[in-house]
Amino acid sequence: MEQEQIIREVTLDLEKVSNSNELGEVRNKYLSKKGLISGLMVKMKDLPVEEKITFGKTVNELKEKVTNLIESKRAEIEEKELSAKLESERIDITMPGDDFARGSKHPISIINDEITQVFLGMGYTVKEGPEVEEDLYNFEMLNLPKDHPARDMQDTFYIDETRLLRTHTSPVQARTMLSLNGKGPVKIICPGKVYRKDDDDATHSHQFNQIEGLVVDKNVTMSDLKGTLELFAKKMFGNDRKVKFRSSYFPFTEPSVEVDVSCGKCGGKGCPMCKGTGWIEVLGAGMVHPNVLRMSGFDPEVYQGFAFGLGIDRVALLRYGIDDIRLLYSNDLRFLSQFGKEN
Repeated sequence: MEQEQIIREVTLDLEKVSNSNELGEVRNKYLSKKGLISGLMVKMKDLPVEEKITFGKTVNELKEKVTNLIESKRAEIEEKELSAKLESERIDITMPGDDFARGSKHPISIINDEITQVFLGMGYTVKEGPEVEEDLYNFEMLNLPKDHPARDMQDTFYIDETRLLRTHTSPVQARTMLSLNGKGPVKIICPGKVYRKDDDDATHSHQFNQIEGLVVDKNVTMSDLKGTLELFAKKMFGNDRKVKFRSSYFPFTEPSVEVDVSCGKCGGKGCPMCKGTGWIEVLGAGMVHPNVLRMSGFDPEVYQGFAFGLGIDRVALLRYGIDDIRLLYSNDLRFLSQFGKEN
């Protein structure tokens, strides 16, 4: 087979090629070990010695020409395939992007942040402490010695004789006062989880969230406490809400009060939400007991103070009209996705 004839056949075969697979078949036909050109090289063994050099040179030239034709076709096909791929994968940048699901803040986190911001705006500092607490700070430093009957007011998870899961965040107040060595002022809030041996139901949980506040300074009075809590209640529940103080009892404050706000649902007229009273209890407070000041290193003849505490979960229930506290801990996305969505 003459060299020109083979070149013509290769050219004709390449004209029919439209993709890389077909090109590979043409290459195998002519350039593989069993291809036509390799078959020509086999014939060399039957030629006289004087003809082998010329024949070998001719076959190599033919192989080079065929290779160049095939590679030229390969470049042409690859360019077309790349253009087709780019066209098929082109992105329309004017189309809207994928709508990825976005998380939302938990209602407890929302309320905690709002309460914190209110008191930060009044000059308070945020303090935190351990959830596994010493009996000393959880009870004794708060005017609750081991034989005090008021300990029964808080069913406690004890780890051993001296350690427990804190029943309130008041131990943070005790630790803070001790660290100051009797030198005021003190103006702190203490948010965090607390634990009590309650049976879980629609209004109770063995774990809940609390935030407590403490102010200790010279010449602090009950009027300061009332003004602070009235401002807080109106900030959290609305300027149209009324605030009422009722006498109460807490071992670590004297005098002690419960604070109610007028019902936002009925406007104080009475409804099932406020059990017909027109008022909803939101927190407890009072003037710091002299014994608590004294045990914390403060002279009660020089320093006075007030303290308050409220359940963040309870405020969330009131704010959002939630009728079962267990929903806050259910991890049900259908429930949680209703709150704290950012635009």
